[in-house]
Amino acid sequence: MNPPPEDKAPRSTGPPDRQTLLLLERHLVSDSLVAETAFDPDSYEPRLLRGLLEAGRYPDSVTAARLDIRWFTTGDFSVHYVEEHESGERWECRWDRHPNTHNTRLHFHEPPSTTETTDLELLSLHPLEVYSTVCTAIEQRIETLWSAE
Repeated sequence: MNPPPEDKAPRSTGPPDRQTLLLLERHLVSDSLVAETAFDPDSYEPRLLRGLLEAGRYPDSVTAARLDIRWFTTGDFSVHYVEEHESGERWECRWDRHPNTHNTRLHFHEPPSTTETTDLELLSLHPLEVYSTVCTAIEQRIETLWSAE
């Protein structure tokens, strides 16, 4: 009897990819959608890149919006978009690539609560291409918010 084929995919996301986080931060600071950026815990050993989004781009019902980005040396990532509303509700979604048991490695956590997931296909996994995909989705979300006002 032959053993099952070996799974070649990493079972862990690996360590944070500092260079990719710094690259993405350079793009965030030049984006008119982004008001400010910050690294957690700091820019020397970043694990998370946070982009606080420009409040003036949103209707008054949205009190804050942000983008939380994690990128790993394995090419795995998590890009989490979060809106805070004056009603106290959160509207969020997340683009992910990581080992998991609920979907394919590359998947999307659906808004408004990220509870539901769907498999995701992207033309490229290059960090700037993923960032572009996310920014396009955020711009569409902002248009939807304004049209609902």
